[in-house]
Order: sequence, then structure tokens, then C-alpha cells
Amino acid sequence: MNVFPKSVEEFCDLELAREVPGELAAMAEVLRARHSGTVAILAYGSCLRGADIADTLADFYVLAESLGGVSNNFLSRLGCAIAPPNVYYAEMLVSGKQVRAKYACLPLSTFAKHMKRENRNPYFWARFSQPSALIYARDQSARIETAAAIAQALRTSFANAKPLTPDKDPSAIWTAGFSETYKTEFRSERTGRAAHIVSAYPEYYTQAASLLASEPSIHANQTFRRITGKLWSVLRLIKAAFTFQGGADYLVWKIERHSGEKITLTQWQKRHPIFAGLALLPTLLRKGAVR
Repeated sequence: MNVFPKSVEEFCDLELAREVPGELAAMAEVLRARHSGTVAILAYGSCLRGADIADTLADFYVLAESLGGVSNNFLSRLGCAIAPPNVYYAEMLVSGKQVRAKYACLPLSTFAKHMKRENRNPYFWARFSQPSALIYARDQSARIETAAAIAQALRTSFANAKPLTPDKDPSAIWTAGFSETYKTEFRSERTGRAAHIVSAYPEYYTQAASLLASEPSIHANQTFRRITGKLWSVLRLIKAAFTFQGGADYLVWKIERHSGEKITLTQWQKRHPIFAGLALLPTLLRKGAVR
């Protein structure tokens, strides 16, 4: 970034305008067509960190105007209202290359609400304090509202991270924050993943920290946060089993990729991902494949 921003909002506006591979832009168009009333589409995660698009699932967030834009199905809309977001799968050929995407969908207003300091569950604000790209915005209002939500995610995440380490180095603060938030979900990443995330974008986290230096700290009960976070993770995984086609195979692939733990699913387990996931969870925890 050549120009140093004067505010967190300006910082986010500049960062969200980052260029993305053409395959991601093409997939965003497919997702926009799938969900009427889409107001914004964000890409985040490994697809922005130079990972081969053909070797990963691209991660997107589709932000809708209302629950009606999430799904035509009443139960799906209800599920999103209770435990957002809904998670879906999409794939397409782009210039002969198979592009696969895992994408979350929820209303923009819900997305923004979960970024606030009052929200103790880091599921949303921890993800979107990391770099993301705004691939589509319906209009300027949607662009401003999305950038404001991302700015709030940065504020909330940094405020929660500051009390977790005595180190004043920005990288150490962000790493401590992400390390702790990983413990609120069932994660397959090896130890050191948080440091790797931060080291991939050192300038981003340094500039963000300088703009957030005066942000008041949040002292959370980490034990309570871990317990409630994992309960929410279980609920979201159960809900995702009804919408995420190929979800069982994806989870096994991701666990093996991040932990080195190879898992072979039976055909019955592929057809019944909820029961398979619950049955495999104790083994995965014991072997350290998820934490």
C-alpha cells in the first residue's frame, strides 16, 4: 500500500479493493446469480494468499439484502437466522480449470451485527480482521456498509488480542489473538498456523495495529468462549450437512491437508455426514487432527 490511510475505514476501503485472480471473479458472478438480492461478495483465506486455485476450495461470503436472498427454503432461512451463516458449495470450469468454492451466505445486516465489540464469539470478526477482497458490491452504499463491517471486525479482533500477550509487537498481538480464537472452533490446523497467517501479510497487520493502537482492550473469559464457541461449531456443522454438497469429502481433505491425518470414509459415512462426523469426532480429537 503506497498511501498510509488516516482511519481504519480508509484502510479497509483500500485493502478491499485488492485485485483477485480472474477465476475468483468468474466464480463470484456465478454466486451472485444464485442468490437474488446479493449486495456484496467477499473472498478471503488461502485463495488470496497465492494458493493454486485448482488445489484448494476458494472461500467466499455472499452478503444478501435479507434472509430471502439466502434461500427460497423456509427452513434454510430459519437456520441462517438461528446460526448464521448458511454454507454452500459451487464449482465451475474456467479456461479448462476446475474451480471449487465453499461459500457462506447471510444478510449484510447480520454480518455487520456480528462484528461488534459486544459479540463475544469470534467466528466472524476473527475471520474478517484478516485480509479479504470485495469482489462485488451492488452500489456505493453496499460498498461503504461492507467496509464499515470489516473495519469493526479489525477493532473487535485487536481489542480482544491485546490482553493475551505482554508483547507490544503487532505481529505477536495478532498471532496471540488468532491462536486463541482457533480454540473456539474444531480446527484441523497444526500449531503455528496463526503465526503463518500473520507472516503472510506483515504490512497489513502492522498498519492495522498502528491505526488501532488506542482501541480499548476487551478482557474476555477465554474458557467460557472456547466452550460456547465449540458448541456453536457443532450446530453450524450439523446445519451445513444439509446444504454443503460434498461436505464430508471436503472436511476429510482439509483435515489431511492441515494435519497430515489421513481418513478414509465409507460410502455410508458419505451418505450420512452428520452421524459420520459425530462418530469420528472423538478419534479426531484424540489424534489431534482437530482441536
